[in-house]
Amino acid sequence: MIIFLYGEDTFRSRQKLKELKDKFIKEVDPSGNNIFNIDGGKAAIGAIKEVIGARSLFVRKRMIIIENIFSNKSEKVQEGICEYLKSQLKLEKKSEQGDNVIIFWEEISGDKQKSNKLFKFLSEQKITQNFKKLSNTETVNWIKNETQLRGAKIDASTASALAGMFNGDLWQLNNEINKLINYKQAQLLPESEAIIVMDDVETLSSGNVNENIFALTDAISNKNKALTMSLFEKELAAGVADTYLLTMVIRQFKILLQVKEASDLGMSPHKMTSQLHLHPFVVQKCSSQVRGFSLLALKEIFSSLIEIDKKMKTGQVDFKVALSLLFAKI
Repeated sequence: MIIFLYGEDTFRSRQKLKELKDKFIKEVDPSGNNIFNIDGGKAAIGAIKEVIGARSLFVRKRMIIIENIFSNKSEKVQEGICEYLKSQLKLEKKSEQGDNVIIFWEEISGDKQKSNKLFKFLSEQKITQNFKKLSNTETVNWIKNETQLRGAKIDASTASALAGMFNGDLWQLNNEINKLINYKQAQLLPESEAIIVMDDVETLSSGNVNENIFALTDAISNKNKALTMSLFEKELAAGVADTYLLTMVIRQFKILLQVKEASDLGMSPHKMTSQLHLHPFVVQKCSSQVRGFSLLALKEIFSSLIEIDKKMKTGQVDFKVALSLLFAKI
């Protein structure tokens, strides 16, 4: 039996690989001694043939996992393994038995391998699965389902914000879900249900965007419109969700407003950290940024952002156009 798992979403493909290994251990090989892993990117054709072709009187079946064969720089290895597998399948049909479960695992999308003989052969096998990167909607549903499977709940808008923070990276999102659930459960009474809300995400999940938001507000405070628009476009191109990006910009200007008011009152950075419940690093960064704004200007920007948020939710404005116009006026 030949199984082909490939695609950019390595989190789900790794989950599938683990599922197959666990099933093999449970049903065939409790010791796990008959599972063999081969680094296809470095292995020679002879070594791969030796592992696949080995026979034993004591072992009914073996599982052979070959990873990243398409990263092997030798084309002869790929061509050789393709011909060898074809001959093995013919032998199995004649003997009406197949001793091995051979799994090819790849982190490639497959777009550039369509003319590759080995890729075509593996793609034609009965068990082949392409793990494409999930869409935004699929990622949100995945977060909701995973959260529920782990004994907690999260609403769609919060899940959407979380997905946007990590640009749909399931490896990072998996860790964040666990972190958020542990945080919520630590605060609950026994048998109470953990419900993750936006405040939890904003408190615990820094994501890949926070530093970029600081850079964006830095550019705004320095009145550098070209850099402001460049950074804004970069975030959009990276696939950050509109709702999350706006939420983070609003949150940042709210903090700037608080720091500006505290600074005008003569409050020290240490006292700001304590009174405003902010991290010292955030106070330091924001104290520098507020020098480019008057208190009135920050209030006007914050009010404009809240208005954009309201209109976005009712479909009255286009997110990109509205923010671009606001940044142009600052």
